[in-house]
Amino acid sequence: MSSPVSASAPVALITGASRGIGAAAARAFSQAGYQLLLLARSQADLEQLAQELRSERCRVETIAVDLSDPQAIAPALENLLSRGLVPTVLINNAGAAYTGALAEMPLEQWQWLLQLNLTSVVQTCQAVLPALRQTQGLIINVSSHAARNAFPEWGAYCTTKAALASFSRCLAEEERQHGIRVSTLTLGAVNTPLWDSETVHSSFDRRAMLTPERVAETLLSLAQQPSSNVVEDLTLMPAAGVL
Repeated sequence: MSSPVSASAPVALITGASRGIGAAAARAFSQAGYQLLLLARSQADLEQLAQELRSERCRVETIAVDLSDPQAIAPALENLLSRGLVPTVLINNAGAAYTGALAEMPLEQWQWLLQLNLTSVVQTCQAVLPALRQTQGLIINVSSHAARNAFPEWGAYCTTKAALASFSRCLAEEERQHGIRVSTLTLGAVNTPLWDSETVHSSFDRRAMLTPERVAETLLSLAQQPSSNVVEDLTLMPAAGVL
């Protein structure tokens, strides 16, 4: 017989949780004994995942929110955090990509990408920090090796990920006094639905990419580090290198 949910079980809050890396992370953390707070745009996809993961040992709470809408984020997180689970780990995984020359990129698209890849992370951290200070928890920001490189047609994406890496370092310094650790997981190409989106055009070999499950294992490993340690920046690349 399964053991009931423990009041002391760790809690992971995962953004972009309905597909790809986020869904794989939810499965991995559930299997490791975490309770889950899941956030994504599609309530239907979230609920399908929650039904898969819910058990006597795993409580799952979900909320749908469009992170490209800056006015929607704080109320959604307030709702999610009011349900009695205090996060010990925050995984900022949600994001998007856009390919196209910087000189021709519409301002609306630039602002959309900046909101999703950077500003929504800032907003999420601001909303969750009071709870994380209670648990002296961990923040993991999922970034990309594009933060350190310059790729033609990927300039906007590279810029937002570079800014995210800088934000992570600054936040780590500010929150260290509260016992909060901040890690950045810097990834090479991962085979996720991002490559199917209308805003991305590429011919990369998806078979050579990292799998969401491998990334999820790495996220769990970061989360399970003792509180006396922090992996500030971990890079995970496909064996094939930059695709």
